[in-house]
Amino acid sequence: MDLAESITALLIFVVAVVSLLSNLLVLLCFVHSSEIRRQVPGIFTMNLSFCNILITVLNMPATLLGIIRNQQPFGDCVCHTVSFLETFLTANTMLSMAALSIDRWIAVVFPLSYSTKMRYKDALIMVCYSWLHSFTFSLTALLYSWVDYSHVYASCTLQSSEEGSGRIKFTVFTVVFHATSFMLSLLILCFTYLKVLKVARFHCKRIDIITMQTLFLLVDIHPSVKQRCLAEQKRRKQRATKKISIFIGSFILCFAPYVITRLAELFPFVDVNRHWGIISKCLTYSKAASDPFAYSLLRQQYKRVLVTVVNRLLRRDLYPSSGHTSSLDTENDFCLQRVS
Repeated sequence: MDLAESITALLIFVVAVVSLLSNLLVLLCFVHSSEIRRQVPGIFTMNLSFCNILITVLNMPATLLGIIRNQQPFGDCVCHTVSFLETFLTANTMLSMAALSIDRWIAVVFPLSYSTKMRYKDALIMVCYSWLHSFTFSLTALLYSWVDYSHVYASCTLQSSEEGSGRIKFTVFTVVFHATSFMLSLLILCFTYLKVLKVARFHCKRIDIITMQTLFLLVDIHPSVKQRCLAEQKRRKQRATKKISIFIGSFILCFAPYVITRLAELFPFVDVNRHWGIISKCLTYSKAASDPFAYSLLRQQYKRVLVTVVNRLLRRDLYPSSGHTSSLDTENDFCLQRVS
């Protein structure tokens, strides 16, 4: 293992730790908050975090051992299982991000009819489709024995050593898999979030017009106040663009290098460098660590739930459980019920 692979192995370890802790926090918020459980986006977020945790616990350690040992880390049976799960979980996470973008698009573009267009049942149907879609491709790869250890990616993944007609089938399968998983999700992300950005800019423009009219009427207002109002207008415009750029940009940055590499290696004259293969694999793993912050933990709703959970734990340490309930606990529980 050379220096580059050592750095990559350390990076995978750090990503695994961050991914595991952050995704567990998301699930903790889902369990402790009835408000999050009642909301439709909570279904997609829970599914995304669940898949990310499985990737962190199963696939990342396998790749880490593959880099360290420079060989297949497990027996054939375990390696095939890990490869099956990688195909299933990767496709599932992509489709979960697409489902979240559809939910936000409906919420922003059709706010008055959101409750009828995106019901709890509709969210469950979308999650079931993502599971069925992912399971179909992963099971097909398993039945055709297209699951094996790849030295280029130092992981158990989609792999085929067949020639002739078998090679053609694997090529068609790989192209269809990435087209219906990565490309489909990317198109949905671009369409929905650009629509959301258009609506956000329209509302910002209306707010700016009202603000400017108010500033012109307030002739006695201090210049510094006007300057702060104008600065807030600029930040508001940039905030929407920044969020959309993070959602789409992180998806492309983390998944596109790996997908393009997998499609390029289908050509017989393309020889993928091992270092690049491992780096592209690490980029896909980094998405599991960034998703909780992009979709959940940085939102005020999740921050409030985490603060509530921490306060409960601190109260347990300060006031050990006894045969009676203090008035402070009763008052706090009442407040927590009102918040949830």
